[in-house]
Amino acid sequence: MQENQLYGRVTDYLNSLTSVEDSDFTNLVTGKKPNEIVLQLDPNQIIEDNFLGAKVIWQAEGGGGGGGSRNLVLKVRKADKRRILRPYLQHIHVVADELEQKKRELKLYMNVDAPDRAWKPVPFTHPSTFETISMESDLKSKVKSDLESFLKAKQYYHRLGRVWKRSFLLYGPSGTGKSSFVAAMANFLGYDVYDLDLSRVKDDSELKILLLQTTKKSVIVIEDLDRYLAEKPAGLSFSGISNFMDGLLNSCCAEERVMVFTMNSKDHVDPAFLRPGRIDVHIHFPLCDFGAFKHLATSYLGVKEHKLFSQVEEIFLSGSSLSPAEIGELMIANRNSPSRAIKSVITALQTDGDRRGAGVCGRRVGFDVGSRKCESGEPGGMFCGEGGVPAVRDIRKLYGFLRMKSSRHSSHSQSFDEGSPHTEG
Repeated sequence: MQENQLYGRVTDYLNSLTSVEDSDFTNLVTGKKPNEIVLQLDPNQIIEDNFLGAKVIWQAEGGGGGGGSRNLVLKVRKADKRRILRPYLQHIHVVADELEQKKRELKLYMNVDAPDRAWKPVPFTHPSTFETISMESDLKSKVKSDLESFLKAKQYYHRLGRVWKRSFLLYGPSGTGKSSFVAAMANFLGYDVYDLDLSRVKDDSELKILLLQTTKKSVIVIEDLDRYLAEKPAGLSFSGISNFMDGLLNSCCAEERVMVFTMNSKDHVDPAFLRPGRIDVHIHFPLCDFGAFKHLATSYLGVKEHKLFSQVEEIFLSGSSLSPAEIGELMIANRNSPSRAIKSVITALQTDGDRRGAGVCGRRVGFDVGSRKCESGEPGGMFCGEGGVPAVRDIRKLYGFLRMKSSRHSSHSQSFDEGSPHTEG
């Protein structure tokens, strides 16, 4: 009286094949997600597949309006049967697992206080994706490639004698998108999220128990770790936290997990917490520069170019900056008028953002893998003099000089960065 589980897995696999879309007819049904349309096999439909150079044929039988049993018949050439049958069925299991992972509803787990001191779940519905976050395209591609490699690397890690896990450090000022990035990672991987609040953990033993209670295919997040370490917590020891990151228990119970730690700054954190092995990848989230502003303007306002952009760029060059969250909120509040939105950003940069981005000219957006760094510096590092903080009046003098010099060779004035090469990191 129970449906064959393999039948369901094979059905999911076949419905995912491109040959279903290419067939002369198929069924269209609504999916579990809003506005989702799913292609499904029709009774008596024939689908072709290829595996290891061999052609296989599946035929759906029965299940019409009159009821009755439903069957899937697999046809393989005799010459190929012994060579491909078992590997092919194993391949179906692997793909079905991936499809099931993508379809399942994600959850956000939080550690709660007494009496039970355990994880409590709520639905994870954060809409952030790698397509919606504001980040340099090259850096975004590197992160996605890294995560895709991780998903397929179980055998590789085991061959090296290492636990199949990956750890990230996201550091930068508040409002630069670290939490949204974590959500984008979880949605990309199809992993649940465990948001660990260290202030609610009474001692090292409880921290170990919480780690034991996490499940595979999950992202374990500790936010503002630098601030917690600076407060010198009474309950947890530094060794307890470091062992949580890469201790023996972590090695036994953190398989198929991604660990993410966020910090405002890593300058005053003990390097022992940041060493390779504990942290595999470091990603810097800086304040906005002009390039990031233009990306936000495109996303929030639908504007790729605007007459006020040159004024915004000049203010960024003077050393002013704001966080992406601050600029985003101004654009949301004035989204019906792009000109008003950009003017509000200019006003905020001239007041709240004065000198906040003084180091923006020499800052680096980095994707650091272990102790190896893959970075790119933004153009304009020549402005960073003694102490790395340029004087605003000196920049404006140089900017005016360059504009005046440029006007001698051109009938129209050009923006300062026009034609200068930009690199993405």
